[in-house]
Amino acid sequence: MKHYQGIRNDAWEANRALPATGLVDLAWGNVSVLDPVTGIFAIKPSGVPYAELKPEDMVLVDLDGKVVEGTLKPSSDTPTHRHLYRKLVGLRAIVHTHSRHATAFAQAGRVIPNLGTTHADHFDGAVPVTRALTPAEIAEDYELNTGKVIVERFLGTNHLHLPAILVRHHAPFAWGPSGPKALENALALEICAQMAIETLALNPQAGEIPPALHEKHFQRKHGPTATYGQAGK
Repeated sequence: MKHYQGIRNDAWEANRALPATGLVDLAWGNVSVLDPVTGIFAIKPSGVPYAELKPEDMVLVDLDGKVVEGTLKPSSDTPTHRHLYRKLVGLRAIVHTHSRHATAFAQAGRVIPNLGTTHADHFDGAVPVTRALTPAEIAEDYELNTGKVIVERFLGTNHLHLPAILVRHHAPFAWGPSGPKALENALALEICAQMAIETLALNPQAGEIPPALHEKHFQRKHGPTATYGQAGK
């Protein structure tokens, strides 16, 4: 469908860019991009190597889970993406990877602590980790329930100011207002995870960043009077 060529191209470009970021090994990751007007999103097909992807390979899915267009099977994580789009307002693109350092925190069941200004520039606090799924949640609708525990963890938290999460025993998800921005957030997440591991190795007693310094760095990039970057860009 010509109307959806924009999200199909955006999803293709973002998925093709994943290997160059160093965020994925093998085919362990996917990106989706949503058209908020129609409620249709484009997502990577399951198991297809990134280098072989073509724009027409992207699968179009609606928010009820119906494949609108595409001959390939969509990513197995499609129900997770669909639930996040339905429940977390403002998401336009979602990135799921198994990036090594962020995944280490997910496997350990630990938040990524906010230890310094690099983290504070991107995330308004420690990156959270979900609870573990129950055996019943794993046995039935596993991918959908993965989305549900993510949404559950964000109750009372601004998911746009904290655009990433670790699924316990699994791996990270990140999001943003566009494919490139979601990829940037996923890369920032991995960098902050690696820095946190190395910081805690050097000093296991390293404390979180002082609140005033965190506020200064987060607000100058994301606040109503942000000063970072060029005007009008």
